[in-house]
Amino acid sequence: MRLLLDSFWRSVAYCMHPRVIVLSLLPLGLMVLIAAVFGYFYWDAAIAWTREALDAWPLLASFWAWIGRMFSGDVTAMLAPLVVVFAATPLIVVASLLIVAGFMAPALTRLVAERRFPSLERKKGASFIGSVARSLGLTLLAMLALVVSMPLWLIPPLVLILPPLIWGWLTYRVMSFDALAEHASPEERDELLRIHRLTLLGIGVLCGYLGAAPSIVWASGVLFAAAFFVLVPVAIWIYTLVFAFSALWFAHYCLDALAQLRMRRAAAAVSPPAVELADANAAASQWGAP
Repeated sequence: MRLLLDSFWRSVAYCMHPRVIVLSLLPLGLMVLIAAVFGYFYWDAAIAWTREALDAWPLLASFWAWIGRMFSGDVTAMLAPLVVVFAATPLIVVASLLIVAGFMAPALTRLVAERRFPSLERKKGASFIGSVARSLGLTLLAMLALVVSMPLWLIPPLVLILPPLIWGWLTYRVMSFDALAEHASPEERDELLRIHRLTLLGIGVLCGYLGAAPSIVWASGVLFAAAFFVLVPVAIWIYTLVFAFSALWFAHYCLDALAQLRMRRAAAAVSPPAVELADANAAASQWGAP
């Protein structure tokens, strides 16, 4: 419990670090850059294609004409840019978050290691390619579990339990592995994940519930179209900050647990000779040896 609470409060404090704030704002800048590049090269073509698609729907032709008579304008010409923006935004957001997430977790783990555990030996128990492959495999398993469990979401309590539990399991398996990849040996990593499995799963589930908060803001941006361009960036920033907090929590917990494990092993390696010497001295005293 001490390790859990200590790592939690340290992670909250680290979220105020300038490097963490910059990393949390990075997806917004990257999103603007991607949108600007694609807008420069494909905006006109996307607008033209969308307008043709809207005009091509026979069932909506009379509806567009009726709306046009009410507002005295070309409805599809006004609607096409909005459709393009609403369709492209999720794709740009996901691409930005995936790119940032690939660099964010290792950077935050290094930050924790540099500030708290500068003398902790790095045994490099996993490669970057291995970590990425493992993360992708676990993500596919989590997505499959979400799809299979969807019918159970119709039962009211389970919709609040199953998705955070699945995302929590994924977060625990990916982030705990990544937090130990640089410093722990494969044997140390397996032992720590076995000893702290339930606690790490609990951290993952809590982070899974925290990850649902940006969805509320995102849904508000969809419902209130006038505030879409304000609420969606806020949701992206909150999501990135939650991701940073999760990575920091796992880094603090796992590296502290690794340091304690090595201290216990070092103490155990020193104590047997001391015990044998004490036994020998006791035997010598019993037999009156000089």
